[in-house]
Amino acid sequence: MILGLVAGICTTAAVIPQLWKAWKTKKVTDVSPGMFFVLITGLALWTVYGLLQSDWPIIITNGLALCLNSLMLYFLFKYD
Repeated sequence: MILGLVAGICTTAAVIPQLWKAWKTKKVTDVSPGMFFVLITGLALWTVYGLLQSDWPIIITNGLALCLNSLMLYFLFKYD
């Protein structure tokens, strides 16, 4: 369980620097929206899988990552 939490925290936190940069600079020209669509789809599926398995580390970390990456996708359309 601890290994899953650490892995989830790392993958969730990975988008934070990109979000911060996009928010501060209002520039997203080098970021691929297609990649974020694929990533968000995968995170949504992992969250559903976690719900089906009642696996809280998977639910929490992927649910949070889903929210953060959705925010980044929002920035892509807002600032582009």
